[in-house]
Amino acid sequence: MPQDIVRELGFLTLGTRLRRLGEMLQASTQTIMQHHGIDLPAAHYPLLAALDRNGSLTVGELADVIGISQPGATRTIGQLAQAGLVTVAVSDNDQRRKQVSLTKAGQNLVSHSARVVWPRVEVAVQDLCAEFGDTFLDQLAAIEDGLKLRPLINRTPEDKEPL
Repeated sequence: MPQDIVRELGFLTLGTRLRRLGEMLQASTQTIMQHHGIDLPAAHYPLLAALDRNGSLTVGELADVIGISQPGATRTIGQLAQAGLVTVAVSDNDQRRKQVSLTKAGQNLVSHSARVVWPRVEVAVQDLCAEFGDTFLDQLAAIEDGLKLRPLINRTPEDKEPL
């Protein structure tokens, strides 16, 4: 069997490895969701949770709160609107801005998920990460904060010659 090149390359492919890990976690979350009768991409939950916590938000605010690109947020919002879980309306104060809100169906889904699905997912992930304790989340936060403060391009050697 071929070697896991992504794991073998270490820090060089950390982004790919984290994306792969995220996809594995989302696939497992998807299985739990489907087990409870929810047919929605797991990646949509953060957006629904943000609207539940914050109320109506603009597309840009949602993108910022979740940490995704605005085109990605727009795509997800379109899918959620098509599913009847959110409404999109032009902002009262700025016609260029679109306000996104949960519909009654969206509120019901979030309420049900918060009671039934999210606790199960959280317990399962905590079990997976038990040996790392709370430091794992702190380390992830430090990496995120570090990239915001100083992107990778600002961390490369200053040599004139190519590496």
